[in-house]
Amino acid sequence: MTKDVEVAEQGQGGEYSAKDYNDPPPAPLIDFEELKKWSLYRAVIAEFVATLLFLYITVLTIIGYKHQTDPNVAGTNQCDGVGILGIAWAFGGMIFILVYCTAGISGGHINPAVTFGLFVGQKLSLIRALLYMIGQCAGAICGAGLAKGFQKSFYNRYGGGANTVSHGYNKGTALGAEIIGTFVLVYTVFSATDPKRNARDSHVPVLAPLPIGFAVFMVHLATIPITGTGINPARSFGPAVIFNNDKAWDDQWIYWVGPFVGAAAAAIYHQHILRAAAIKALGSFRSNA
Repeated sequence: MTKDVEVAEQGQGGEYSAKDYNDPPPAPLIDFEELKKWSLYRAVIAEFVATLLFLYITVLTIIGYKHQTDPNVAGTNQCDGVGILGIAWAFGGMIFILVYCTAGISGGHINPAVTFGLFVGQKLSLIRALLYMIGQCAGAICGAGLAKGFQKSFYNRYGGGANTVSHGYNKGTALGAEIIGTFVLVYTVFSATDPKRNARDSHVPVLAPLPIGFAVFMVHLATIPITGTGINPARSFGPAVIFNNDKAWDDQWIYWVGPFVGAAAAAIYHQHILRAAAIKALGSFRSNA
């Protein structure tokens, strides 16, 4: 049977015995000591390379699909190519692979929105968060640049994988899709890495990258027809820089505001409602859930 790991028997003097899991202490807002540690720069490099690989594979998947279904190319039809399902698998599968590879080094964020959500949840310092975001955006630019370098004519012809709001949808709808989609992703990240859950459900091992990758996959299925699916500002920013199209830049704000709002909402929901961090910190409440 699953035991409740947070509720313990009350001892003498009203004290409670220790839990069999430990929440990490909140990260300091600004920690200049981190700047002296190689582990920080190693993590930033890992985020850069992971985001580069993520953009390279996913952008080429999008371009390949558009070429295979291009009615202006002889011998193609709309039934060829990987389809929206295949594109969603490419994004979700790459996130699964890259989070698995980099989680032990940088945490495997590969997404400024995830980094921002974890910062809001006090899981990392402002300095680390900013350096991660810079590394992710730089990696995204380089990944999109590599995709263009290898397939320049196709890259320019098929939009370079740049995100734009689809015809027939307004910006409000697109912003809502990005907010909710990112909420699903960041909520999954918090849940999959929750130390309480890992202790309580230790008899059911969960490989954290798997639900995170599936979250990305499912959100793409829902929002590719609306926004092309951002939920990752670096993923939208890199192709916008390399493709450099007015429409991509006009819609760019949606792919930053939406993910950051969704990430913050997920962090607050998980940490302060589900985990009741603020209430427990006051010593007035104990969660039995």
